[in-house]
Amino acid sequence: MTICVVLVASVDSQLEQEILDAGSEYQHLAGLPKALLPVSGGKRVLDYWWTAIESQRQISDVYLVTNAKSFKHFERWATARGLPSQNVVNDGTTTRASSLGAARDLLLALNRCGYNNDRDVVVVAGDSLFHREFDLAALVADQHVRAGSSLAVSYRLAEGEAASSRGVVEVDERTRRVTRFVEKPCGDETVSRQACPLFYVLKPAVASLLPEFVESNEGKPSLGSFMEWAVNDKGSNVSSVRLPGCFRLIGDAGLQDYLDMIEHFERMDSPTYSGALGRGRLTTRAYARVGLFGNPSDGYGGKTIALTIANFWAEATIAPSERLCLVPHPLFDPCDFGGLRDLHFISRREGYQGGMRLLQAACKRFLEYCVERGIALPKRNFTLSYETNVPRQVGLAGSSAIVTAVVRALMRFYALDETHVPVEILPNLVLSVEAELGINAGLQDRVVQAFEGLVYMDFDPSTFEAKGHGVYERLTASQLHAALPLLWLAYSGEPSDSGAIHSDVKQRWRNGDADAVQGMSAIASVAAKAREAIRLGDASECRRLMAENFRLRRKLFGDAVLGATNLKLISIAEQNGAVAKFPGSGGAVVGTCDVDRLASVRRAYEREGFVFVELEPHFSDDGEGVLAARVGEVALDV
Repeated sequence: MTICVVLVASVDSQLEQEILDAGSEYQHLAGLPKALLPVSGGKRVLDYWWTAIESQRQISDVYLVTNAKSFKHFERWATARGLPSQNVVNDGTTTRASSLGAARDLLLALNRCGYNNDRDVVVVAGDSLFHREFDLAALVADQHVRAGSSLAVSYRLAEGEAASSRGVVEVDERTRRVTRFVEKPCGDETVSRQACPLFYVLKPAVASLLPEFVESNEGKPSLGSFMEWAVNDKGSNVSSVRLPGCFRLIGDAGLQDYLDMIEHFERMDSPTYSGALGRGRLTTRAYARVGLFGNPSDGYGGKTIALTIANFWAEATIAPSERLCLVPHPLFDPCDFGGLRDLHFISRREGYQGGMRLLQAACKRFLEYCVERGIALPKRNFTLSYETNVPRQVGLAGSSAIVTAVVRALMRFYALDETHVPVEILPNLVLSVEAELGINAGLQDRVVQAFEGLVYMDFDPSTFEAKGHGVYERLTASQLHAALPLLWLAYSGEPSDSGAIHSDVKQRWRNGDADAVQGMSAIASVAAKAREAIRLGDASECRRLMAENFRLRRKLFGDAVLGATNLKLISIAEQNGAVAKFPGSGGAVVGTCDVDRLASVRRAYEREGFVFVELEPHFSDDGEGVLAARVGEVALDV
């Protein structure tokens, strides 16, 4: 079981003093301890902690540590809520000058409860306030705690927020272990921006060090200085869990901070805040892509260049709701048919697997990603739906566009940013969703959909080993316009078997087959050459390399694997003075030609029943591809 110690012993806080100075308007608040100030609907700051604590079965005992000046306030508050008066500890202080420090106050509570180094200790500052959907249960039962590590909650300092007023942690991003704790750093003492509010889960191995620390420190030792000593000097095992939002009223908060907090909580507690699905709704988008050079070597440690296109996209829409609900798409996840023939037609044309499995797997992997990386998600539910106009099974990365849009929506909903899911890592997360579903894919599509625009990608295994991702470089719109001013797409209205086109090449490559290894290396080299050609604006070389890409792919995979329809798509381009290659796994070609040939090329494809589209490249205007979103009426608060 676990003990919870709530520290509310601060004396003469800045907030209390500013309330006194504010005059008659706030006279009804004068003399109240900071932790007992009202917030919303009659609830006090400490009531929010109590609501979270009393619902946790893991927590067996709760102790409050306060000062002599406020003791009666807290004793009355405690007994009204069924907490024994002996669980309210008086540290004997009456002024800030005589205060003991949080470390000594914690030791008083442990002595009062007869602590014998046999239980975990949750320690919190009861006069600060967490964001509304803070999940205390998830932290107390965190995987690091279960594995024997103490836990320090952290959040990213806001722009302009001084690190010198907080404890700051440096963290091993792979293991989430705190490698260094710096209490109120000065100057360039640390570059970390991960700050710790006073919330810790201490395992017995760390809690047992507290008497030694207190005895060896005169003055008013803070809990942050204790954690600094335990981590840096004693080598204690402490992990960090990141919160997407920060605590409020931390430390010397003032009257304006308090008033802002009241407004925030009153808005969130309002019946109209989340009563309608339209409130707080947001939509995120990810674009289809065409592979221009080097594909399919991305699945073989190679190099590629790909482009997102504005013609086709997928969207995910998310909104707060009482329960978590995934909404089937009326077209792509059908469960109501006009009859057997209708069911047969739809099943033959669309297959049996729509987008619902993508939504469910994306939510599952998103949570696993956050748990693995120590990101504590707020406790809130949502309704999630999707929309897409990407043609199915023609190799335009429609599945990964849906998953990317969903992950972006989840990030926005839970207030995560690129510090939580770096743009270089987002493709790995998206690919892991598809891999879980058995979708045959490489990283190219997910990378270009994360970065957006024209992207050069190098998937060298040694770089992956060192960094966890490849080398990704954005090329500019002006470079694309100079090198490939006109791009078009032709695709079949009858879906192909996407994924089967890779045949046995992958297994041969893994087995070290010389033809497979050399062939894929040659395809990858096309991307490296194209990168230079694009930089130089060499349109002629780019066309030659597109044709070379197809020739090498055909040689490696063979006509039987590529299939008659795909070869016909290429042949039509060649017969009409154009150059084309596969943008993905099959069912479509991306091509280029002189402007005066465009009309004849279009007619040639349309005569054969293919769909022909002039491509509109998509470049992210704001550089925030990972978070590009369209937000509804009200931003989502945390």
